[in-house]
Order: sequence, then structure tokens, then C-alpha cells
Amino acid sequence: MVDLALKSLLHDKTRFIITASGVAFAVTLVFVQVGLFIGLLSNATVTIDNIPADLWVTSRNTPNVDFARLFPETAVQRVRSTPGVERADNLMVMFLQVSLPSGAEETAVTYALENFSAWRFPWDVAEGNPADLRRGPYVFMDESAKKRFGDFKLGDRREFQGRRMTIIGRTRGAYSFTTTPLAFMAYEQAQSMFGAESSGKTSYVLVKLAPGANTAAVKAEVQRRLPYNDVYTKAEWSSQSWRYWVESTGLGLNMIITIFLGVLVGVVVVAQTLYTSTMENIKQFGTVKAIGGSNADIYLILIKQAVIAATVGSVAGGLMAWGIAPLIALADMRLVVPLPLVGVVFAGAQLLCLAASFVSFRRVASIDPALVFRA
Repeated sequence: MVDLALKSLLHDKTRFIITASGVAFAVTLVFVQVGLFIGLLSNATVTIDNIPADLWVTSRNTPNVDFARLFPETAVQRVRSTPGVERADNLMVMFLQVSLPSGAEETAVTYALENFSAWRFPWDVAEGNPADLRRGPYVFMDESAKKRFGDFKLGDRREFQGRRMTIIGRTRGAYSFTTTPLAFMAYEQAQSMFGAESSGKTSYVLVKLAPGANTAAVKAEVQRRLPYNDVYTKAEWSSQSWRYWVESTGLGLNMIITIFLGVLVGVVVVAQTLYTSTMENIKQFGTVKAIGGSNADIYLILIKQAVIAATVGSVAGGLMAWGIAPLIALADMRLVVPLPLVGVVFAGAQLLCLAASFVSFRRVASIDPALVFRA
């Protein structure tokens, strides 16, 4: 049965290529769409994931990490005095206007801390020492900013909110969901950028728990001491940022629609080609029945064909997605394909091809074995 399935499927190689291509198209689309989706959302939480804070204290109803709202910086004192807290520091996150040498203006998402080294932030430093940020009007910029800000090197100067800052460091991998470049500067520098508006204010309080401290208990106590703020664990704050971008941008719905259309095209192509192949080999199936084969035997042939098409198409689709990844990276975007996604897509391709093969089942079930003896 296996030989008959393979031979009938490969009898018309062009049709088999079309069948596998339909599956490959659907698989590639799923990998690219979902991979970009995961990559974008990982950009939205890249700073949350790389700052070793167990708890984040935010202003009430802050939607995500980039769109911070200010609250009194004295809240950090209440957090520091909470049992189970090892360290707590203020973090400023704000959008600042950057004047470029060309005369144009761009925007940077600026992260500001009093002690970058204590939080091992930024996490991937290509040049410079973050500890030097406290020594004056200095700034670190991520290398991804080159596409928006133009090339830069250490010692160059840029104006942030009209204040001249010297670039003393360069980071890697600090992306944002909005593609706005990230910059890093001392807390006092950032706080003074807007004068009275930000004086005595902060965006977040980062909290590191003492070894053995109960996260839920400390979180509840911090929330009790700061009733007009929100307190999140790292996972909760990351999830909150994810949900904001998925729900507010329609990104999730767009991904679902695109995947559905791609899968639909793949199923239609596979169903059509398998059905055509079945009709062209109808006498062979009649022969199987004539020599004592049952409908179940013929179904196994069709199932084998569907599995072969799904496997070849899945491998081809995976290779296509892998080849596209470097091109996507050129646009400072990431195609993230975790191993569980590979398994889900492979299994899904098998199921969809099996579903497409059902179109042929009804036709072969009604085959008359006497068909093979007719002229």
C-alpha cells in the first residue's frame, strides 16, 4: 500500500510539486507571521525581561512600559522600608526629542537610573561603561539608532530636549515595539529635561526582593503602602505590555486573519491536487478492491499521500522561513520561531492535509471493483 501511495503521488511530479508548494506556502506564512508577532512582542518587553527586577511599581493604569506616567519619587522610600525588599530604585522612562546634525529631529525612548551597574542595565554593552553616565551630561545609544539618527561614534554629541549630551557608550539589542531607538542616561539628567513638570517625579520603582522573600506577600505589602499605584510582578508587567499592543493595535486579529487565509489557500491546493490524482488513478483503486482490498485499505493510501505531502511541504516551508529571517533582520526586526511553534505547525500541517484528503474519500468509497474489467 505504501508503494502504491507513493507511486501514484509521484506519477505526475509537477502536480506533486504544486501540492507540496501549497503546504509550504501555508507553513511559511504561519512561521513568518507568528515569528514576527513574537519578535515584535519581545521587543515590547525587552527591557522588562532584561532588568532583574522582581516587582515593578507603576502609576495607576499605566498601559505599558514605554507609555509611563509620573508619580512622586518619594514612593521609593516606602518600598525600601518594606520587609523582604533588598533593593529599590527609581527608573525614569520618557520620550525625548533628539536634534540631529542634519537639522532634523527624532524621538528616543530614554531609560534613566541612578545606578545602572546595580541593575546590570543595559544588558548588552558594546562600548563604554554605564557607570560613567553619572559623571555628567552623557548618554548611551543603541546601535539600532543608526537607521533613524544616522551613524554615530563615541565622543559625538546630540541634543536631547535642547540639552547637549555626549555619547559615551553604545549598546546592542535594545529595541522597542514602536521602533523608536533607545537611549540611556543618568536619572538626574533625565529628570531635569522637563523642568518643573518632572521635578521630584519618577516613572517606576524597580524592586529586587531579598533571598527567600515571598513574592506575593511583599507585593501585597507594597501595594498596601502605595494604594494609588499599581504593583506588578515581572511576569505580570510583561504580560500587561503584551496585551496592550495586541489589543490596541489589532495585531492579534490581523495575524489570525492572515494565517487563516494562508492555511485556506494551502488546504484548497492540497485538496484539489489530491482529488485530481485520485480521479486519474481511479482504476488502480478499483484494482485494489477487485483483489480483495477494503475501503480502509484505500483510505490508508490516501492518508499516506497526505502525510507525504504535508511532510515535504512542512520541511520546505521551514527552510523558506529560515532563509527569510536574515532579510527581516536587516530591517531591525526579529523572526522568533520557538521550538514548540515548530512542533505545532508540523502537526497542524499533517492534520490539514488529512482534512484535505477527505474530499477524495467519498469518491473512492463508491468505486465499483468491476471498473477494472471495463474497456
